[in-house]
Amino acid sequence: MRCRSEKPSAVITTGIAPVSAEALRQLASLGIRTMNYLTDDPFNAQHRAPWFLRALPQYQFVFSTRRANLEELRDTGAGQVCYLPFAYAPEVHFPEECDSSIADSSPDVLFAGGADRDRIPYIRALVQAGLKLLLYGGYWDRHPDCAPFWKGMASPAVLRRATASAKTTLCLVRRMNRDGSCMRTFEAPAMGTCMLTEDTEEHREIFGPEGEAVCYFGSIEELVKKAQWLSREHGTRRRLAERANRVIVDGRNTYRDRLVEMLTVVGLAA
Repeated sequence: MRCRSEKPSAVITTGIAPVSAEALRQLASLGIRTMNYLTDDPFNAQHRAPWFLRALPQYQFVFSTRRANLEELRDTGAGQVCYLPFAYAPEVHFPEECDSSIADSSPDVLFAGGADRDRIPYIRALVQAGLKLLLYGGYWDRHPDCAPFWKGMASPAVLRRATASAKTTLCLVRRMNRDGSCMRTFEAPAMGTCMLTEDTEEHREIFGPEGEAVCYFGSIEELVKKAQWLSREHGTRRRLAERANRVIVDGRNTYRDRLVEMLTVVGLAA
């Protein structure tokens, strides 16, 4: 066993990791701290993995990216359960020059993410309002009204250029995961974009009141109105983009920062 020979102080797994309860018990017997950075909701029916739920009580520390499941995680018998949101990678998520092939069309709204059932009405409403969209992610081509705006899957470089080209970036959480924030919450503003952000407690905690760093929406109708308004407000978009970028970049929100937070909680920070 590698841990027996290398004797690490801790083992960190990510998401619904394929580590068995017995393996975690063995790690604990060696005096190794066991941690999970839980990036998905294991109680979501689409992600439910019985073997992972059996392993949960053996983790000494669980860091969940959502507050909605903290009590359920504690009820499994897991050790210390903490909220720790997503982050961004500065070597990947940074402002870049716009994509010249996209710039001429000046998309009003960019969305990068899969075509979850609860997301489709939001995108469909923007299409019906006559806004120019740019869609990346899986399954949008299955919907005839969305397919013309779909550009497939985006590499980090493509997404940075597309983000620079679009007037606004739409941030939708994953309802099936009970998210209050998501990866794009941190990645998009780090790339320097004006954010149209779903109104959640976590988003307001991160970005502050309406209009300070982002525009919030709580309904499809509000999303459409604000997208239309922002498409005409160049100065407002630039101000919001700059402010949101500073909130994220200056706020200790990299994955390295998250690692330091985890190690501090478990008593291993330098």
